[in-house]
Order: sequence, then C-alpha cells, then structure tokens
Amino acid sequence: MSVQPTEWEGVYSEGPWLLTRNLVPGAAVYGEGLVRSGNVEYRRWDANRSKLAAYLKRGGRVWPFSDSTHILYLGAGSGTTASHLSDLCPAGSIVAVELSPRVFRNLLALAERRKNLLPVLGDASRPDMYRSHVNAVDVIYQDVAQREQEEIFAKNLEFLRIGGFGLLMVKARSVDVSADPKAVYTAVRRGLGSRGLEILDLRSLDPFEADHAAIVVRKR
Repeated sequence: MSVQPTEWEGVYSEGPWLLTRNLVPGAAVYGEGLVRSGNVEYRRWDANRSKLAAYLKRGGRVWPFSDSTHILYLGAGSGTTASHLSDLCPAGSIVAVELSPRVFRNLLALAERRKNLLPVLGDASRPDMYRSHVNAVDVIYQDVAQREQEEIFAKNLEFLRIGGFGLLMVKARSVDVSADPKAVYTAVRRGLGSRGLEILDLRSLDPFEADHAAIVVRKR
C-alpha cells in the first residue's frame, strides 16, 4: 500500500496504520515497523501503545502540532509517544518530564539520537522542580497516572502561552476507581472550564485505551 498524507499535519497513513516520518532513519523505538516510500522512511504509530495515536483513530478534531511546535510533556514514560512527537516537530522541542528514575533512563537513551527531546527527571505536580528547564510552550501534553490529574495540569498552565493548547489524557480509574468513567470525564471537563480554559474536544479512547479519554483545551 502507498503512503498517503492525512488531515493532521505531519501524520501519514498506510492502509490502517498511522505513520510519522522517522527523524532517525533506520532506528525503531519500541519495535514498531519501519516503512519506506521513495527516499523517505516512516515509523508505524501504534494506537494501542500511544494515546495520542488513539485520539486520532477515534476521530480527534484538534491537532495543534507543526514542525516547530514547542511542547511540555508531563508523564513521558519510556518515550513511545514522545518519540513520535519528536518526528512531528523536528524544528521544535519536547521537554519530557518523567517521575520514575528507571523509566527515565529510557528517555535519556532516546534523547541521545533525538536532539529535540529534552528529558527532565521530576514530579509533574511540582513545577518548581523543572521550571528552569521550561520556556513558554505551545502545547502541554499530559499523561499521568495520579489522582489529581486536573490539578496537576492546572499547576503547569503557567508554562502555556496564551492561545496555546492542552491535551489531557484522563485516566478515569486513577481519579476514582469506583466511579463511572464518563462521570469522571465530565467532572474534569467542568473543572478545566471553570479555570477559564476553552474546551475544544472530549473523546473516549476506547477500545484502544479502556477507561481513558482525551480532553483538548485552549488557553484564553
């Protein structure tokens, strides 16, 4: 099958697969397939491994990324989604905050070859730990498995420029294990709106990520 551009800038498709153009040709990050088309190499973007890819697969409408976007990534994990953001924003930057020292080592290794990826060992609920590493950003992307997800996001809004976007991947079971996930999403959406943020999209990530939803906001 041929590689085709999609409606989302920097994202391509090959049959059912989403793709990003590989910033480091020849190198896979998490065992994903590599696809060549002409002189260009792409990486398959697995929606079962990346909530941002799942958001697109679920018909996500808001896409704030370009080749020069500057991103604060809270809860970067071992770098699966961060690596695709690195592909998408080659002239931008991704400050990737991760709490776990063990997982952080994977981020450090990834950043050795991806110079637009800046790993920071820190707690997303304590922006003072990494304030010196972050300038104003265009996008905050959050994927943390803590109870106070809305509050953590709000604490980091100081880094987001006016008109910038936030993508919050809500883990309902981390917020309240006994509550209906839809009720959790609604409560988080209401809370973000009460902070003066414009709500642009709320989308369940099922079946790719059970009991998860993406909420997209804009800072006014």
